[in-house]
Amino acid sequence: MIVTAGVDVGTSAVKVALIESPEGGGRQREGARVLAKTVERIRRRDQREVVKLAYGAAIEAAGVSADSVAYVATTGEGELVDFRTGHFYGMTAHARGALFLDPETRAIVDVGALHGRGIKIDERAKVLGYRMTSQCASGSGQFLENIARYLGVSLDEIGPLSQTSNNPEKISGICAVLAETDVINMVSRGISVQDILKGIHVSMANRFLKLLRSAKAEGHVLVTGGLSADVGLVSTMQETSDAQKRKTVTIHTHPDSLYAGSLGAALWGAYRFERIRERSAA
Repeated sequence: MIVTAGVDVGTSAVKVALIESPEGGGRQREGARVLAKTVERIRRRDQREVVKLAYGAAIEAAGVSADSVAYVATTGEGELVDFRTGHFYGMTAHARGALFLDPETRAIVDVGALHGRGIKIDERAKVLGYRMTSQCASGSGQFLENIARYLGVSLDEIGPLSQTSNNPEKISGICAVLAETDVINMVSRGISVQDILKGIHVSMANRFLKLLRSAKAEGHVLVTGGLSADVGLVSTMQETSDAQKRKTVTIHTHPDSLYAGSLGAALWGAYRFERIRERSAA
């Protein structure tokens, strides 16, 4: 068996996954299993130190030694991981991780702290199309976190509150500054928190579905990244897709969607480790 690690260094958090896969598992890494996964919020700390903390916690949770890890693969801001073996592009890592979590996945919406991206993939996790938000961050995790702080609600409360809205308030989808100004005006007009949050989710859903259309993505869509656990956003994306009569698109999430990038990096690391070993033996 081969033990590999994936380290996904994002803007707001570091995600680490350790996997064990059988030798000769090929690109698909059939039979791979997750040994441990950890997440550590950066919170204005030194990112390199956060990387070490998250990786150490994953090693301890997995019950393995650092020396037994055959390959440390990074994605995101991988240059901050001094002990990395190799690096993989974010869309490549998310594609592999998403397919591992949900084999039916044929497209991904990855919502990070600063950007969102739509990725079309095939049954082998090959990236067929890719689009990223080009406007400023009104469709990002950081924006939603800022709004939650202003409204006095926790991140965990956003989704359930949004789902209780009866009259979502329209919000600017152009940029974060204009959107935040909209929210301030809504509060002053007495608009409920639920309707404000639902309006934000509608704006974000429209933007992400536009990314999928641009990437020509259809079918089973998995939401990954920091906002994948936001049930309000996921349900609003499906509602919006249904309203647009896109019957070929279904929106899903997974309890481990947050770790799609780190899982994918670890899986690709196992494949690359075997290829390097084969070439060395030849």
